[in-house]
Amino acid sequence: MSTTADANPARPDATPSGTDIGPAGTAVKSVGSDIGSAAGDTEPIRESAAGNSKPGAANSSYRDVLMRNRRMVGLLVGDLVANAGTGMLIVAMPVQTLAVHRSVDAAVAIAVVEAAPFLLSTVLALAISLGRLSAPPRRLLLADCVLRAVVLTGLGVLAVAGRLTLPMLVGGLLLGSIFRMAGSSSRRLLATSMVGEADRFAVNGLLGVGSNFALLVFGPVVGGLLVASAGAGWALFADACGALILLVSLLRCVPRTTAVRMEKESGRGRESGWRILRRRPVARRLLVVVFFFNFLYMPIEVALPLYVRESLHTGASGLGLLWTALGVGALLGAGLVDRLRGLPQRPLLIVIIALWALCPIALAGVGNQAAAMAVFGLGGLIWAPFTPVAYSFLQAGLRTEEQQPVVTLWTTGSTVAAPLGLLAGGPLIVLTGVDAGLVVSGLLTLLLAPLAAWSVLTRVEVS
Repeated sequence: MSTTADANPARPDATPSGTDIGPAGTAVKSVGSDIGSAAGDTEPIRESAAGNSKPGAANSSYRDVLMRNRRMVGLLVGDLVANAGTGMLIVAMPVQTLAVHRSVDAAVAIAVVEAAPFLLSTVLALAISLGRLSAPPRRLLLADCVLRAVVLTGLGVLAVAGRLTLPMLVGGLLLGSIFRMAGSSSRRLLATSMVGEADRFAVNGLLGVGSNFALLVFGPVVGGLLVASAGAGWALFADACGALILLVSLLRCVPRTTAVRMEKESGRGRESGWRILRRRPVARRLLVVVFFFNFLYMPIEVALPLYVRESLHTGASGLGLLWTALGVGALLGAGLVDRLRGLPQRPLLIVIIALWALCPIALAGVGNQAAAMAVFGLGGLIWAPFTPVAYSFLQAGLRTEEQQPVVTLWTTGSTVAAPLGLLAGGPLIVLTGVDAGLVVSGLLTLLLAPLAAWSVLTRVEVS
């Protein structure tokens, strides 16, 4: 479960709509002003990249965005299908690895295969976000779609023919995922660039609905059926087809005028994401919050297989039911984002962190399957809105040319937190035990709530 976020400069809480997400062109002296001006930022509030300078513009609903923007619908469908293919690989890759690991220890082989897609993609994403390397988001996503389609098709052919080896699989995943992280942030950048400021919160929420459904519910279920009926190699073909469908959606639905404008603005006065964050203390602190939010979640994934065996006494079937509960809860939570658009976004972000932190603590206190599913499902419901709320809060405080390096850095940080959290989670669970490890994870996450509050609720005077 990984997180990435979006942003909007906040206006005073006394506005008629009652929401913190507002136009970037509103210059005010208030508590918790936007990322561009809060906590000692060196630049004044400015007009947003979306060009919406009308004070008090309320966030649009999902329905409003979908009804008036057919191109957005097409891009979201392509994103949904591509994520469904990736969700199938969550089930298929461990099975495929076990079929080809030969003399390599099975656990080591699975770990290497799972880590391979992150290595080169992290290097490229850091080069874009921390350096001055400029690559237009549309081109990055096109390259990601084409490369994934070609490489995964080749791996699928080898797997179905029975000629795939572990080095081939690892090498193919390394090569085919070079643009993975950059492409992931590019999807969000392109989608939010197609709408105005008032629609950005809804677009981030819709991206969350699609990814939660595809990665946590539909993809693993269909992937399991496909692996059982035809073999793991066919899931590679399915993911390749998903990449091709996203490619078609990108070519047909993202206006060339949008892509050209983003290329010109992203190349103008190019700065590294780190340099931008040095001027944006709120964004910098929230990056720390997002990183540790994901990092501290990962020990839960380490603990769950042991938890279902030792506390629930159910084994693999119980683990599958827990993940199903989380997926259903996350899907409902992503849909709930549409209902949260009128709430003050800064307090909402803090409440989400605090409530999620209570979930692993509660999980450690229950000892039957039904109660554990209820707790974990509620956790998914609480966790799902974090990404659209946080990303929406981030993006609107940035100029257009600052979006790509900063959003890519956020995406990279939140993604890298997952394997690092897994590495730390193993020793933590060994030292503390399963139930205590869940409690420690929750308590440490709870400490992020004051950090988030300090980040977004600091009183500042904007000159």
